[in-house]
Amino acid sequence: MAATPDTGRQRSVYNRKPAVGNALFAGVALTVSGPLSILQGITAISRDRVFSSLGYAYRFDLTTWGWIHLVIGVALFVTGVGILLDMAWARGAGIALAGISLITQFMFVPYYPVWSIIVMTFDLLIVWSLSRSFHPAASGGR
Repeated sequence: MAATPDTGRQRSVYNRKPAVGNALFAGVALTVSGPLSILQGITAISRDRVFSSLGYAYRFDLTTWGWIHLVIGVALFVTGVGILLDMAWARGAGIALAGISLITQFMFVPYYPVWSIIVMTFDLLIVWSLSRSFHPAASGGR
């Protein structure tokens, strides 16, 4: 048996294929949703007068809501990049984080209702697309 010649190039452990189809949509959606949540959080932290609320059961200090949205936004963005790079952990994390984002947006409805409903719809689309995305390696290439 002949040995294969050494070409001097090392094989990369990052021979990943880019995301396609539903996973591509989810990755792009998460990388858009994350910064939007970050901006929403920064606005709330700065105590801007954009947000107002009447009596509400889930009422937190606006700064607390700002930090919640900021942390979730960073996690959404990082997960979106992970999905676009086809990282193994990203699909499950994306579903979980989009679900968490959906819940926090629901709780934020009284402060900014139209925006929260739009982001909740976006989060539902992310969960749907990630749960529908097909990964050939996960099924043995069938």
